[in-house]
Amino acid sequence: MAFKVASLWQAPTVNPINNKAQSIPIFNPFNIYGRVFLLSWWSFFIAFWSWYAFPPLLTVTIKKDLQLSQAQVSTSNILALTSTLIVRLTAGAACDRFGPRWTFVAVLLAGAIPTALAGTVQSASGLIALRFFIGILGGSFVPCQVWTTSFFDKNIVGTANALTAGWGNAGSGITYFVMPAIFDSLVQRQHLTAHTAWRVAFIVPFILITGTAMVIIFFCPDAPSGNWSSRAFDMKRQTDQRDVYVNSVKLGSNDSENRHPGDLDEEDFVNAASWELVEKPTYHGSVKAIISLPTLSLVVAYFCTFGTELAVNSFLGAYYAENFPSLGQTGSGRWAAMFGLLNAVFRPMGGMISDVVYRLTGSLWAKKMLMHSLAIIMGVFMLIIGFLDPHDKAVMMGLVTGLAFFEEAGNGSVFSLVPHVYPTSNGLVTGVTGAAGNLGGIVYLLILRYNGKAYAKVFWVPGSDQSLKDSLEGAEYLKGMHNSLFPL
Repeated sequence: MAFKVASLWQAPTVNPINNKAQSIPIFNPFNIYGRVFLLSWWSFFIAFWSWYAFPPLLTVTIKKDLQLSQAQVSTSNILALTSTLIVRLTAGAACDRFGPRWTFVAVLLAGAIPTALAGTVQSASGLIALRFFIGILGGSFVPCQVWTTSFFDKNIVGTANALTAGWGNAGSGITYFVMPAIFDSLVQRQHLTAHTAWRVAFIVPFILITGTAMVIIFFCPDAPSGNWSSRAFDMKRQTDQRDVYVNSVKLGSNDSENRHPGDLDEEDFVNAASWELVEKPTYHGSVKAIISLPTLSLVVAYFCTFGTELAVNSFLGAYYAENFPSLGQTGSGRWAAMFGLLNAVFRPMGGMISDVVYRLTGSLWAKKMLMHSLAIIMGVFMLIIGFLDPHDKAVMMGLVTGLAFFEEAGNGSVFSLVPHVYPTSNGLVTGVTGAAGNLGGIVYLLILRYNGKAYAKVFWVPGSDQSLKDSLEGAEYLKGMHNSLFPL
């Protein structure tokens, strides 16, 4: 299907079998597909904003106010990722069981409460505990992706997932602009002390998160067909519809064309219907999906790519302040913000390129090789930054921008593949893959935790590990692709 500019606002063509959109009406919130797309990325955006609201003020203001050591700052960063890992693991199964919409709302409201309580923190232990519970918001990524997948067909789902994730991830960048700006305004215009101003600043994300959750509740459905609870009926209808059509083809019925919607041949119909047979999670089915090689491949790739992003977002502002002291807290925060903001462009590019490659080749092998190629080059950029430890601003910003492209496009390519792996357990696979990214972030921040301010080391140590892992996995894919194309 060729891209048309008008598809950005027109009501999309809908697959008659699964009721999914085959284009993304980005500028049409009045259309249900456009509205779900908007609220998917916006909800994730403000969740990430609140999740990363501490680092921009933690480098100087909060650290001084609470008299924190560098080890305590690192510990709070690690605990913020730990809770997200737990939530992502459970949110995946919750999406399959209760639906992504209500899972999304639950995560947002659960994370909004500790956000509002940020002003009550009086000690390092209080900060660490609070950041652990605010980390719940990081789990919003899972329902964001599952909700998007449930509304957009597989010809466009990679792009849809990459856009919602990329624009949502940009919240981790915008917070470096917004939180210092709110803080500065409260100090300069409202004449609050620094002790009070940083606490009051957290009321803003709390209001936005709560308001957005209410909009999702009252103005959006669970799925294109309506309530998530009705999906059991929909699955039966799709299965019956598929079986009737396939049987009619086998019997040579002349009216088989009238037994299914749309102009689809047998293979298209079976594929489209089977894609939608989402199952309730079971122990054996979940274990089978989690330990399968396709899922483990996604886990390794996202461990490397998103783990890097989470770690770098947590200390990049401090790294800039260390290498470029003249920037100060606000200046270093603004430069660090660019790393997260580039998600708005680079992560969608990863998904779009992956979709284009898939349409041109018709093969998932091409998507897989793209994913690993991006991760390997990302590792190379990390090695360069780590070994050079640049003190020239132009060199540093250029290298970090290059790292951002391959890391964030890599994230997009991973989640353009996720819907193809165990579509009957899409929420579970999404949750496990997303949690792997958090585990990567924790591992990389533990390296920082025990190396003080040796920020360059936190680049080159993971960089060497990532390049090796993805090179080995990419080689395994090439071997598998060769065997599938040229069997003995």
